[in-house]
Amino acid sequence: MDLRLARHGETEWNVQKWIQGGTDIPLNENGVQQAGQLADRLLAEGFRPARIYASPMRRALDTARIVSDALQAECIPSPGLEEINFGLWEGLTWDQVQERYPADFRQWYGNRRYQRPPQGESYQDLLERMLPVLSEIVQREGGPDASCHVLVVAHSASVMSLLSWMHDTPFSEMVSRYRTQNGQTVMLDARRFLPPFT
Repeated sequence: MDLRLARHGETEWNVQKWIQGGTDIPLNENGVQQAGQLADRLLAEGFRPARIYASPMRRALDTARIVSDALQAECIPSPGLEEINFGLWEGLTWDQVQERYPADFRQWYGNRRYQRPPQGESYQDLLERMLPVLSEIVQREGGPDASCHVLVVAHSASVMSLLSWMHDTPFSEMVSRYRTQNGQTVMLDARRFLPPFT
């Protein structure tokens, strides 16, 4: 199975560097173009999935729909793939978070895999809801040894947390090692999404 995870196209909050998290922000004009460019790249590579799975949030689902139209693939919203919820920090910049929530930020920054922002999720919470969904997708498409293409469209934290988990990378290094641009894809090892998840 050729399993790829794509980050959604750009939003205005990406441009302003505001923390989006669980806030449902649509694509901006550039994000729509990036989704079209993603489709063009996949077509040029001969990547032709029968189905595209996406976070139900608008920025991911609209990206997936643009790609699915170009690739003539079914688009399936998949609850559980939503972006991590940053709680009270959403709508702020990271500098503002450090100014307004210094103690909470220090605790989170030192242990971000398991520490939750105020009224938010940890990266571990994100993994625990995403992994069963990805497992179901892999099994639905015939298992990791199936000869098929599968695209999942999700979010920045999804990419970074999954790659950190897959490669046993400290979550403190996720941004420096696995940060992805809007509309970028990464390869996933489908075999890792068969339970039990270790």
